[in-house]
Amino acid sequence: MEFIDCKQQYRRYKTEIDDRIRAVLAHGQYVMGPEISELEQALAKYAGVQHGIAGSSGTHTLEIALRALGVGPGDEVVTVPFTWISTAEVIALVGARPVFVDIEPVTYNINVDLLAGAINARTKAILPVSLFGQMPDYDRINALAARHGLPVIEDAAQSFGASQRGRKSGGVTTIGSTSFFPAKPLGCFGDGGALFTNDNELADKMRAIRNHGGLKRHDHPLLGTNGRLDTIQAAILLAKLPHFEWEVRERGRIGARYSAALKDFCTAPVVAPGNTHVYAQYTIRLPERDKTAERLKALGIPTAVYYPKCLHEQPVFSRLGYHLGDFPESEKASREVLSLPMHPFLTPDEQDKIVSAVKNL
Repeated sequence: MEFIDCKQQYRRYKTEIDDRIRAVLAHGQYVMGPEISELEQALAKYAGVQHGIAGSSGTHTLEIALRALGVGPGDEVVTVPFTWISTAEVIALVGARPVFVDIEPVTYNINVDLLAGAINARTKAILPVSLFGQMPDYDRINALAARHGLPVIEDAAQSFGASQRGRKSGGVTTIGSTSFFPAKPLGCFGDGGALFTNDNELADKMRAIRNHGGLKRHDHPLLGTNGRLDTIQAAILLAKLPHFEWEVRERGRIGARYSAALKDFCTAPVVAPGNTHVYAQYTIRLPERDKTAERLKALGIPTAVYYPKCLHEQPVFSRLGYHLGDFPESEKASREVLSLPMHPFLTPDEQDKIVSAVKNL
């Protein structure tokens, strides 16, 4: 049994993917070829924004977003401690300080009630994470940010394809950033990512920064980086994109089926009002998480833990001065969450085997 079945996905879309790859090999524009612009237009349309900007990874796109907003030394950016390290890593990489806010225990997303208390004169941006596949309450987050004159960056690495009150993840904040790592809801065959915005000036800045600080060759008005997406990866994403809405529906159906079967045996995911969920990870909570994972492994059922340690517990962020107990909901979640196999091709028989195993532990 596969935890995420990328191989089956390739077999299903093999003709389209191979044709797209061969077209790139034929024209030879391996960097910034025509597929990049085609993909960017398709992604922008999907997210409902004016600008889509392809990038080399979800980590790099977050960093590019911060640089475009002018975040740097002496600044603070508010985010969460229960996420993959990229979210806070990029804040430190541009010289700013990550400021953590605890999560809600139900959605695992930022506790908006605590957000105002983390904002001060040094705050330069708010960077919430749409964790596991659904979005925090961006109406409230955006309203609070507007009162303080702050931009909001959505880390939508796990939620591309989800929506909130009819608006797509990636298209609800000043800047949206997502990842196309192979295990994501929409993944390529390596690293990749994208940025989304309706702000023309920010879009130009982000395009320049991802291309060594300039929009024209040998003209570098900004300090940039090499954050470009490979043309072959864009081609792969273009082949997959026509199938994506079907995959999103299947993820929602399979996630709902899991929850209906497991809700009396563990803490199942809850979809917040107004949200859809793409279940980048189908994540349950159990008091004896590690023992459960070992027993499921013995039955041939793979699992994963996202994330076993909060960011304020990581050695690299010890200088921030946080201590165990500062973020109790994040810490409790990190000790209890367990992700079960989830992908659009999971069969009813496979799912029934997983559900039966969890019920009988």
